[in-house]
Amino acid sequence: MAEESIDSQVLLIRAVAAGDKRAFEALYRSYSPYLFAIALRLLHRRGWAEEVLHDSFLTLWQRADTFDPTLSAPKTWLTNIVRHRAIDYLRLQDNRVLELDDENDTVAGENEHDHPPTTTESRRLLTCMDALPAEQRQSVVLAYHHGLSHSEIALHLQQPAGTVKSWIRRALMHLKGCVGI
Repeated sequence: MAEESIDSQVLLIRAVAAGDKRAFEALYRSYSPYLFAIALRLLHRRGWAEEVLHDSFLTLWQRADTFDPTLSAPKTWLTNIVRHRAIDYLRLQDNRVLELDDENDTVAGENEHDHPPTTTESRRLLTCMDALPAEQRQSVVLAYHHGLSHSEIALHLQQPAGTVKSWIRRALMHLKGCVGI
């Protein structure tokens, strides 16, 4: 993004902080497709991504006055809001393992009898994942399904990085034995 464009985006965020609805609309039109794609990539469910995008723009409206252009560009700031909201949303979803289903957009384990995994290995892995304690399962999903680093997981779970690393290591040892590798 060109510097003058970044400056105009900063001005729009400042206008939103002052309560300007037109500036808010302009930011929404400018960034919503990009931010929606991020939310969808993290959540794998269109409905959840729409909800996270909505919550993120509410946060923008309520907290635009906290934006500091010396710390980050507008796009970076908005991306972080969406990422944090998406991870919080995942935490609220009872730590379920997500599985893309093009037709029904379901959560793995939600209707196992209606949409069974296609392979024995898949079923075994889901069974093994269900046996993990919630914090281990959540850490593994965030690390391997959503691609977050240990430090990012620690930050979002508000746990020490060493604790998160231990959870993931224990979970992987359990899964290795359970799956039979």
